[in-house]
Amino acid sequence: MNLAGENLEEEARAGDINFNNAITALSQSIKTILIQTPINQRILLILLQPIKRTQIMITKTYTIVLAAIAVLFFSCASTKNGGSNKGWVSLFDGKTLNGWRANKNEGNFSVVDGKLAVKGDVAHLFYEGPVANHNFKNFEFKAKVMTLPKANSGIFIHTAYQPNSWPSVGYEVQVNNSHSDWRRTGSLYGVSDVKEVSVKDEEWYTTYVKVQDKHITIMINDKTVVDFTEPESVSSNSSIKRKLSSGTLAIQAHDAGSRVFYKDIYVRLLP
Repeated sequence: MNLAGENLEEEARAGDINFNNAITALSQSIKTILIQTPINQRILLILLQPIKRTQIMITKTYTIVLAAIAVLFFSCASTKNGGSNKGWVSLFDGKTLNGWRANKNEGNFSVVDGKLAVKGDVAHLFYEGPVANHNFKNFEFKAKVMTLPKANSGIFIHTAYQPNSWPSVGYEVQVNNSHSDWRRTGSLYGVSDVKEVSVKDEEWYTTYVKVQDKHITIMINDKTVVDFTEPESVSSNSSIKRKLSSGTLAIQAHDAGSRVFYKDIYVRLLP
């Protein structure tokens, strides 16, 4: 073999080493993504096999193609994990109660270390901020919640401000893991009640609510606990008008022995 041939072979071997190193790094990255994206793993494993190349141009081309595939997979993972945040709007800044109005006992609601702290006798904190002019029809809502032992609270949807007592309009999503009331966290109070305790006191969990036309979905930590469709004919007594139409949101202070914390309160409007 002449000198030029030897140099070419050495460059090819060096190219294969660099190629294999690139494959190893990309393999580890994409294996991580595989956990989060529904891609056929066997196909990827075939693509990621460090196939030996003896020509530098082929090696470089293959590396570029593989890098493009990796970028695509990173993009898919980003869409799945971060894209879900698109359209969510914060209702609580973690510093003030701007946009919220208590109907009584204003001291029952305060901001403590970035959290909305709720305690004390019956009162309700109504959202009266600028988002959707505080009149939501079809929407998604989510918040992180933590209860202390024996606590009771609730999140009202499609409700309206009133100066006292329990809201007479809208539905309540129950917050209660150990209070004497048997209706537990995630219940659509008095309509579709949950008896099982799914989360613990003194631990953060996520409440998710979706309202779409006549349908309400409630999820606790990504598990559906209520899937309710309002019937065409809704019976209401004179004091409670549970009927989906539109309205604002409210957070409940239930009794003197209840302490509950809320944070990361978001809403996303739906068509």
